[in-house]
Amino acid sequence: AATAWRTNLGERGVVAVLISRSAYGDGAPLCSTCDNRKVTPAMPLKKPEVTTQTTEEVRVELPWNVVVWDDPVTLMKVVEAIFKKVFGYPAEKCTHLMLTVHHEGRAVVWSGNREKAQEYCVKLQVAGLLSTIEQAA
Repeated sequence: AATAWRTNLGERGVVAVLISRSAYGDGAPLCSTCDNRKVTPAMPLKKPEVTTQTTEEVRVELPWNVVVWDDPVTLMKVVEAIFKKVFGYPAEKCTHLMLTVHHEGRAVVWSGNREKAQEYCVKLQVAGLLSTIEQAA
C-alpha cells in the first residue's frame, strides 16, 4: 500500500496526517489518525432542508342567534306555521319553540353565521313576528 504524508491546516496550526492507500484495491485513502479506518472522499454538502413554520391564528367566531319575542297579537298556530315555513322544522319542534316563546317571552329559534341569521330574522319580521339577532355568549 502506498503511503504519503499530507499536511492539513487545523484550527491549532499545522497537523501532519499519514495517509495510506486502501489494501482493498479501491484507491480510497486510509487515515493513520483514525486507526486506519477507511476515509471516504469529501462529498458535496447537501443544502439543509429549510422548513418554514407558520403560525396561523385560528379565531372562532361565536354563532349568531335568531330570537323570536312574544307578542300578545299573533296566534300560537300562526307562529307554528311561520316556523315551519321559514325553517322547515317538523311540527313537534315548531310547537316546542312556540310554547317557549309563549311561556318565557322569547326563544332562540336558530343559531349560525351572521348573514344567515339576518336573513332568517328579516323573513320572520316580514311574516309578522317580533325577531332580533344576537351573538351567542
